[in-house]
Amino acid sequence: MITGIHHVAVHVRDLDRMVAFYRDAFGFTVVGEAFSWKDTEIVDRLIDVKHSAARGVMLRAGTCYMELFQFEAPEPAVSKPLNPQDKGYTHFCVDVTDIAQEYERLLGLGMTFGAPAPIDMGHVKSVYGRDPEGNLIEIQETASFCDFRLDGLAK
Repeated sequence: MITGIHHVAVHVRDLDRMVAFYRDAFGFTVVGEAFSWKDTEIVDRLIDVKHSAARGVMLRAGTCYMELFQFEAPEPAVSKPLNPQDKGYTHFCVDVTDIAQEYERLLGLGMTFGAPAPIDMGHVKSVYGRDPEGNLIEIQETASFCDFRLDGLAK
C-alpha cells in the first residue's frame, strides 16, 4: 500500500551551503546523522552507479523529507540544472500561507524568480524560482476552494 511521498532528492554542488539555505529559507531541519560513502559495492548496486562517492543529509520538510547529495564521483553527465520543459524530475513545490511575503523573504535569501511577483491562477497563486545553485522550486499558496490543499491530506 502506498502511503505517500517519503522524500525528494536533489544533487547539489555545495552540501553545507545548501543545507543552510534550505534551513533558513524553508525551515527544513536535519534528521539523523549526515552520511557518506566511497566505492561501496552495496551502495553502487543500490543506486546503479559504479564507483560512486558522495555525502548527504536528510532534511525534514514539513510532511515529507528532502535528501541532499553532494557527489564526488563520478562526474555528472549534465552539470546545469534542469528547466521546466526538460525530461525528468524538474522541481518540487513548497506550500505557503502568504506567498507575497515569502516571495520577498526568499529573494533576500538568494532565490531568483522568473516572474516579478507570484501569479494568481484562481485556485492557486504560484511562482517558480531557483535556489542558489539553480535548482527549480515552486512556491504556491492554494485558495480555500482548491481541490489539492495540503490540509486536506490530514482527513
